[in-house]
Amino acid sequence: MHMIKLPFGEEVMALGQGTWHMAEDPSLREEEILTLRLGLELGMTLIDTAEMYGGGDAERLVGEAIAGLRDEVFLVSKVLPHHATTEGTINACENSLRRLGTDWLDLYLLHWRGPTPLEETLAAFEKLTARGDIRCWGVSNFDLPDMEELAALPCGNAVQTDQVLYNLARRGIEYDLLPWCRERGFPVMAYSPIEQGRLIGHPTLDAAAARHRATPVQVALAWVLRDDDVIALPKAGTPEHVRQNRAALDIRLTEEDLSELGAMFPPPPGPRPLEML
Repeated sequence: MHMIKLPFGEEVMALGQGTWHMAEDPSLREEEILTLRLGLELGMTLIDTAEMYGGGDAERLVGEAIAGLRDEVFLVSKVLPHHATTEGTINACENSLRRLGTDWLDLYLLHWRGPTPLEETLAAFEKLTARGDIRCWGVSNFDLPDMEELAALPCGNAVQTDQVLYNLARRGIEYDLLPWCRERGFPVMAYSPIEQGRLIGHPTLDAAAARHRATPVQVALAWVLRDDDVIALPKAGTPEHVRQNRAALDIRLTEEDLSELGAMFPPPPGPRPLEML
């Protein structure tokens, strides 16, 4: 199994399960719950969600999916920036815990920068950690200047990850943000690692998939997982989809694959503003 170690010592699965856009169609609820549970059985024990997703309904769905299995799950959720004052973050976390039906989060993220000073949010993260409501904290959608500001704060070195948009078509972080995180020893979490399906159809991706007797989606995931410090968070809506995602862990891309994919989806020649979806 491809495991990645977080700075506080926990090892997590490099391929997790995202939940953005889950719980939006009641007719799909049972299948989505079965899919998450199957993902756990297949070893994809990191589940990422947020209070924003479905207005909290995604957290409720995850809570139902992990009922009786909580100790097997590395559970991640996020606080919205307009809740990110010290008191607001604590209240938001408590609400997330209630929706998820759990006493603790393994990792709690600030979803993106807002008007609240980072010192206030970090004060809440420290209180939540001391209380045992969260085991560790991180951030999401932080660009390099944001990370540098965070690192300069007294508690900033406790950050565990930056969750950002990263895939073959969105390689901007490779110029400066990803190297900066690597130098400090914490992984990046990649959301939308297959660009919400928009990568499908590229001839180069199809050719690499044919060589590996795989699907283009699996090759795109394998590309994100090619290094030891990036965690991929694809969403799967069906059991078959989650099985296909899991199979991406077994693909080892060759130098030929990487060269051809790099020519089709080149790395950034210079710094770029962080992209978001």
